[in-house]
Parts: sequence; C-alpha cells; structure tokens
Amino acid sequence: MRNKKLYKVTFLHLGKSYELYARHVATSSLWGFTEVGELVFEPAGEGILVDPTEERLRDEFRDTRVLHLPMQAVLRVEEVDRKGSLSIRDAADGQKITPFPLPPKPR
Repeated sequence: MRNKKLYKVTFLHLGKSYELYARHVATSSLWGFTEVGELVFEPAGEGILVDPTEERLRDEFRDTRVLHLPMQAVLRVEEVDRKGSLSIRDAADGQKITPFPLPPKPR
C-alpha cells in the first residue's frame, strides 16, 4: 500500500514565515485561497526532547481542520518523503523565532 502524500507548506502570517506539514493541499473552494488540511504534528509526549516550536504550532492550530491561506501568502509547497522540524522565521531576515522569551543579549 502506498503511503499518503506529505507536503511541506511555507506561508507568511503577521510578518513571520511558518513551515507546516500537511497531508492535503488543494485549491480552495473560496476564490483566491489555498486549502491546507490534515496538519501533521508529532504525537504529544513522544520522545525525550520537546520541540518548543512544534508545541507552539500544535497549540495555535489545535482545533484547525483546514487552513484557507490567501494565495499571495503561500511561499512554497513541497512534496516530501518525510517530516522534518517545524519552524517559524522572521519574514524580513529569515532568522528562526524562538517561541519563548530569551534574556536580552549584553552589549
């Protein structure tokens, strides 16, 4: 039996670039939108390490069945073989955003 397809979707939202994995990507029935469904997250509590970015995204999209993203916000859709780490980046400079506050760097 062939595995279901897996997509890595990169999109902009509020000045940040989000990377999520999903099993379903299609043109939405809402004109001008891309439909992203069946979001893929690691099962909660699996493994020794906890990825704070994945926890934040899981909480943010907990009750989401389907995302309808404006086509202009979608940067890239890739069909991939396996899931990698999720990320949230600053859209301006591409730096990863840490989902919890860090103390300011000394000058």
